[in-house]
Amino acid sequence: MKKTYIYLGIILIIACILRFWALGAIPSSPDWDEVALGYNAYSILHTGKDEYGAVLPFVLRSFGDYKPALYSYLTIPSVAVFGLTVFAARFPSAVMGVLGVLLMYFFVKELFGEYGNKQNKTGNYAEILALVSAFLLAISPWQIQFSRTAFETNTGLTFNLLVGFFFLKGLKKPWMLSLAALFAGLNLAVYQSERVFTPLLVVALVIIYWRELFAVSKKYLSFAIVVGLLAVLPTALFIITNSSSLERAEGTSIFSEKTQAVQDNVTRLANDTKNHDVIGMVIDNRRVIYIKEIIGGYLSHFDPNWLFVEGDNDRHHPPDMGIMYLLDLPFLLIGIYFFIFGNFGKKIKSVVVSWLFLAPVPASVTFDVPHAVRTMNMLPMLLILAAIGYIAFFQLLLKKQNARHKDQIVRIIVICVFVFCAIWNFAYYLNQYFVQLNYFDAPDWQYGYQQAIGQIEKIQGNYKKVVVSNKTPMDQSYIFFLFYLEYPPQQYQKLALSGQNLGADKHFDKYEFRTIDWGKDKNKKDILYVGAASDFPTTINPKVTIANPDGTPAILLVDPKDNL
Repeated sequence: MKKTYIYLGIILIIACILRFWALGAIPSSPDWDEVALGYNAYSILHTGKDEYGAVLPFVLRSFGDYKPALYSYLTIPSVAVFGLTVFAARFPSAVMGVLGVLLMYFFVKELFGEYGNKQNKTGNYAEILALVSAFLLAISPWQIQFSRTAFETNTGLTFNLLVGFFFLKGLKKPWMLSLAALFAGLNLAVYQSERVFTPLLVVALVIIYWRELFAVSKKYLSFAIVVGLLAVLPTALFIITNSSSLERAEGTSIFSEKTQAVQDNVTRLANDTKNHDVIGMVIDNRRVIYIKEIIGGYLSHFDPNWLFVEGDNDRHHPPDMGIMYLLDLPFLLIGIYFFIFGNFGKKIKSVVVSWLFLAPVPASVTFDVPHAVRTMNMLPMLLILAAIGYIAFFQLLLKKQNARHKDQIVRIIVICVFVFCAIWNFAYYLNQYFVQLNYFDAPDWQYGYQQAIGQIEKIQGNYKKVVVSNKTPMDQSYIFFLFYLEYPPQQYQKLALSGQNLGADKHFDKYEFRTIDWGKDKNKKDILYVGAASDFPTTINPKVTIANPDGTPAILLVDPKDNL
């Protein structure tokens, strides 16, 4: 047992290094959601209100996407200690990432404990599997990616591991069921996808362990239900009473009228009707299209090319690799084989299978698939299966104690090849993430605001107004100025509470955030214009150019007088 905790301690040290080293500098810049969560934490810390003046909100209006607010509340202590910095905004996610590694160990040990005690002949299988699974999560590109950014999905994953662990523990120590219910309820205030996945997970666990669950004293069950309902209540009330609370979900849904699939369907269906094509009208029926889109979106998350080679959005993975190590692929396949045909209990298999196949459900009804953020809950089960594969491989490799000399040589060669591939794969990842990411992906991380604002502060005294573009790629530019200027939230809230700053165009002090129309704006005096290269003619002569690490222009500061 002492050795186990030494190994676990080493794993946690590795997890900490990979998540906290240069946390505020890699990725090179926070994206708008990170900045919004950080600034709203700063606002709540100092005023008890969010940027719009809502008192201790359970949901943040933010950019009209109505983010669950729990992550901002978790950020308040780090903002109080470290100030309003990128490091402070990302700090809770890094902590949750390390906690997730620890929970992975205890969850796997609890889930597979019965199997390990009964079946393993060479030691405690559950203990070994728990350590290997925790190690794989500690070095996982997928989990590191979102542990080092203020993306709520990482917190949601950790909360789900807490739900699973306390539920299984609660079957033996019933008072822990209330903790499972608490974290399940709170998780609905963490991230949008958890509002779908976590209830499904709870239902699955109840169905799988219903005999054990209903053998528990009714007072513990009743108390757990009450705790869960109380934890869910604030989020549920907000959704019920606020008609705008689901705008983000509606905007990303395949059921949105704006999606390309729906628009194409309308055209095809019109042609079918015009040509009296009965079969076409059936095939192109919108309900059939929705079913095809949902199934296709769901299955896309099991695409090896997405998982191991390409990934999706550039903010979701390092350059030129997927969200999992390529080395994990063969061991994942081995693990699936041994998991299916191995002597694991039905309940263990049911938990792993149900968790894995329920995880993509929230993303399957969105049009931007596959999606690493919305399906991060797949990761623990994929790594458990890979861990089973790694263990099975080395057990087969090392099982003969008195092997022939020829076999010993083959064994040594196989081990050397494995070690080489493992070191190469891990080293490649470290280089792609910690070295290449900032160079290649800086534009995707909205790089340049901090540098631009520093330059603007030096020269803004020469201008009556500073106009900042809010057009792509500078969407939601106002929040970066609030963040980096540490603008007093009391003052900004006055504008929102007075009915101003409620739309896309916002302003405070001498800053105005709107679309730049250079044809008209070039004739205005005493105004500094801040925008991307696409906001200006190619012949523009900028006063200051903020360049991306690769030398391309990120943000331009332009004075009309310099372009007469």
